[in-house]
Amino acid sequence: MSDLEDDETPQLSAHALAALQEFYAEQKQQIDLGEDDKYNIGIIEENWQLSQFWYSQETALRLAQEAIAAVGEGGRIACVSAPSVYQKLRELCRENFTVYIFEYDKRFAMYGEEFIFYDYNNPLDLPERIAAHSFDIVIADPPYLSEECLRKTSETIKYLTRGKILLCTGAIMEEQAAELLGVKMCTFVPKHTRNLANEFRCYVNYDSGLDCGI
Repeated sequence: MSDLEDDETPQLSAHALAALQEFYAEQKQQIDLGEDDKYNIGIIEENWQLSQFWYSQETALRLAQEAIAAVGEGGRIACVSAPSVYQKLRELCRENFTVYIFEYDKRFAMYGEEFIFYDYNNPLDLPERIAAHSFDIVIADPPYLSEECLRKTSETIKYLTRGKILLCTGAIMEEQAAELLGVKMCTFVPKHTRNLANEFRCYVNYDSGLDCGI
């Protein structure tokens, strides 16, 4: 090959090369993830721009155990904007119940058919295969502490659930949660991997193991 041909060979810029290397590294990470590892909380990093804050291991475990107890064997669980609980459920047990993750962040599409793209701004824009009132319990953690976000997420919750609701949101949303979903605050206080400025609480509409005074 001549020097002229060498000069005409396309060359990647440093930025493009770095982006390509990052892409290959991400692909390798996904390939390297074992069946057990892919459900670890934190395997997908928090994106603060999407208001993502993962639960602590202890909280995720407690909420997952509560969901399993609430639905029983063969039950159906919907995790709406609550990926930490979905991951813990799948880490605990994979055959005794059905669970779906409703999430805006498409990184969670790594979970295959159990991933349902969800945008709270379009609360009922769901796939046809997700039938109304087809879940024994809905666990939801609206991404923003606003009346609008809770109201729209509540539409989704009421569409999905056969009855039971486990809502995690700020303590300041207690009145709105009661009005929209008929839920009451539990004594159990959820914790996150990072300390948040706002106090978070759990709310349910059934006799739960989270020490709710219903």
